[in-house]
Amino acid sequence: MDSGKEGEAPAATTSPESRRTRSNGKGKGIADAAPPSATVVSTKATPLPRAGWKKGVAILDFILRLGAIGSALGAAAIMGNSEQILPFFTQFFQFHAQWDDFPMFQFFVFANGAAGGFLILSLPFSIVCIVRPFAVGPRLLLVILDILMMALVMAAASAAAAVVYLAHNGSQDANWIAICQQFTDFCQVTSEALVASFVAAFFLICLIVVSSVALKRD
Repeated sequence: MDSGKEGEAPAATTSPESRRTRSNGKGKGIADAAPPSATVVSTKATPLPRAGWKKGVAILDFILRLGAIGSALGAAAIMGNSEQILPFFTQFFQFHAQWDDFPMFQFFVFANGAAGGFLILSLPFSIVCIVRPFAVGPRLLLVILDILMMALVMAAASAAAAVVYLAHNGSQDANWIAICQQFTDFCQVTSEALVASFVAAFFLICLIVVSSVALKRD
């Protein structure tokens, strides 16, 4: 009987210390494990470039172009219709004044008509700048062409202003008489055309300034 008892294998018993050691080892392994990477999603809105003021500038550019078109074409039309025939004449002379008798007035009509045509063709580019306020290419093209048209209109208006001045006042040094004492209607019409042309030049200057401001970066 004793031999039978001795032959039996002792039951596997786990001591409290070994259990504590295993549990401590398992807990330490979990604690030492690297935490899983988490994707952080930002809820802050990305700030978009402010296009409000540039769009307002583009709309102002379009309105100024409409004003310049009316002024330039109006100046060309008024000057192109300037003509006066005096009610008295002689057997050999007829007192007649017309715009195409003066080369400066011919240049005036051509320059203002060309500026008005350019401004009409520039309206689609101005609309593109309204739709796309941050487009640089169309805006830069408009600035360059506006400068050229402004120089053309200013040159024509200045040349015509010299002729109108002489027509009103004459020149004692050159013995040129003032014809506006006789051709009052002709001189009045040419003066009105001259004012309209300077107004067109003013609109073009405003367009250059507005386009330059619109090219400024935020």
